[in-house]
Order: sequence, then C-alpha cells, then structure tokens
Amino acid sequence: MESTLMRHVFAASVIGAIFAGTGLAAQDRGIQDWGTVVELYTSQGCSSCPPADRIFEQIADRDDVIALALHVDYWDYIGWKDDLGSPAFTARQRGYAREWQARNVYTPQMVVAGVKELVGSHPVKAMDAIASHPAQNNPVQMSLSRTGDVATVNATAVGAVPPRALVQIVRYTPRVTRDIQKGENAGKTVIYRNVVTSWVEAGEWNTGQPLSLNVNVTGDAPVVAIIQDGAAGAILGAVQLR
Repeated sequence: MESTLMRHVFAASVIGAIFAGTGLAAQDRGIQDWGTVVELYTSQGCSSCPPADRIFEQIADRDDVIALALHVDYWDYIGWKDDLGSPAFTARQRGYAREWQARNVYTPQMVVAGVKELVGSHPVKAMDAIASHPAQNNPVQMSLSRTGDVATVNATAVGAVPPRALVQIVRYTPRVTRDIQKGENAGKTVIYRNVVTSWVEAGEWNTGQPLSLNVNVTGDAPVVAIIQDGAAGAILGAVQLR
C-alpha cells in the first residue's frame, strides 16, 4: 500500500508515540500557528508549475494558512530530475485521487483542507477555497510544543470527528531556489516555498479521548502536526511551530 510506503520511507525520524492525557511540554520552541492546510503538488520538470509556485509563494506568507509544497517524481523522465521530489509524495497525491475517484493525478494541483482540489495556477479559486475552509471551523483543537528534540502534540475533539484519526508530522524547508538547466523549464530560476522534506504517519488517535503524543524532531526546520481522517480524508486539525 502507498501509505505503508510513506511510513517506511520516513519512519526513521519518529522514535515513539505516547497516548495519554492532556498536558504541555515545559518549554516551547518557535512560534505556534494554526491554519488551513494547503498542499501544492508541483515539480521542477512541469512547464505549467512556475505560475502556481509564484501563487503559492504568496499563500505561504499568510498567517491563516499552513502551506506545504510536495514535489512529485513523475515528471523526471522528460529531462530534468526534481531533487526535491519523492515517490512518497506522489503516493500521497494518488491516495487523494483514489479517494475522489479521479482518473489521473496532475500538476500543479492544490489540495485545501484535504477536501477541495483545484488547479494550482488559479489564484481566485485558491483564495476562495481557503476562505471556505477556515481553520477556526476545524473539529479538532490542537496545540504543539517542543522541548529539545521532543515535540508534543495535544488534541481534543470539539466537533464531529470519526472514531479514529491519523496523526502526521511534517517537516519543511521554508525557501529553496533552483536554477533549472534542462527539461521544460530549462533556463528558469524558480523559488519554492515550504518544501516538504518528510511526512510521517506518527500513529492513530482514538478521538474519544484527549491526545498527548510525543515524537522525536531534530534540527531547526518548522514542525507541523496534522490530524486527518485517514491518509486522504478531511484534515480535522493542524498546527505548526516555526
């Protein structure tokens, strides 16, 4: 299964999960933000992606959005290998396609809150989709704190949720610049924002009880915690530390 592939690819970065009551870690590192999760599926080898990457650059600066760019690998065959791409991100996108019974995957594709998809180069549609799924309407209330190399995710259901939900930890690089020398975008210099480097399935949560989950996180990259109705369902809550 593709979700199993994602788990195997990135599971080395998770050292454990502890489900207990509520409680915050003693110290916080970074600025805690809540927002609507916007995923952009993009590629350095896709000629129609740079306009979407520019729109996404603006979205990434919004305080009410958690913007995550996932580079796929299925354009690598046309002359330029995307060194930011991963088959696990392609697998995640295909998981959404199966959920929605879509015949194909494509780039640039935006996925908003796990439930709305659109062509990523349409700015008005993107802004409308974000406005239609504000984070304050999420049925899960979350907090995220960090002490040293341990991040603690706390969550409580405050609305209608499924009996079990998937807890995921995401890391990203805020800004990457690439000079593309071959392929459809040859000669272009492209700025990529919030480039996802790992997307970890950290465990399942029994939503009938409060959640406290400890995971290992190393380095200074932002940490995002996402609670989702499975790997390709609605995002129920999200928080990040920058």
